[in-house]
Amino acid sequence: MDHHAPGHEHGGAHDHSGHTTRGGTSWRMAAQATLHCLTGCAIGEVLGMVIGTAAGLHNGATVALSIALAFVFGYALTMRGVLRAGVPVRQALKVALAADTLSIAVMEIIDNTAMVSIPGAMDAGLANALFWVSLAGSLALAFVITTPVNRWMIGRGKGHAVVRAYH
Repeated sequence: MDHHAPGHEHGGAHDHSGHTTRGGTSWRMAAQATLHCLTGCAIGEVLGMVIGTAAGLHNGATVALSIALAFVFGYALTMRGVLRAGVPVRQALKVALAADTLSIAVMEIIDNTAMVSIPGAMDAGLANALFWVSLAGSLALAFVITTPVNRWMIGRGKGHAVVRAYH
């Protein structure tokens, strides 16, 4: 059953089929969308964890900073490509919000839950391998869990399917 709704198209852009099929979305396409999202999230997440840890912030403040920066960098990365297509800033922001919000949210829930759950990871400090291995592992876990979410969204004309109209 196809759930594409004409009201979900942005700025007159339309889905350039070939990116989805009636039977679903390829895992490769979903993985590429997730990797794109993970890039922005990872930049913000690592930066937030490094700043919070270096500044001696409480774990809750460090997680909040990481989440905020992950959204900022995740949206910025998507907007960069859409802006290059000549889309006005306000419309590019709307596209980024539509494309990335759920993906970043899932990624951040998984990533930060993993970091907080690994004993000693948040308190290990920047010079400790436990911190970096935990952070890398939590981002890898977030990628694995978020890929099916992106596949589901793209198959319904949402998420990164919205961005593909501008490429």
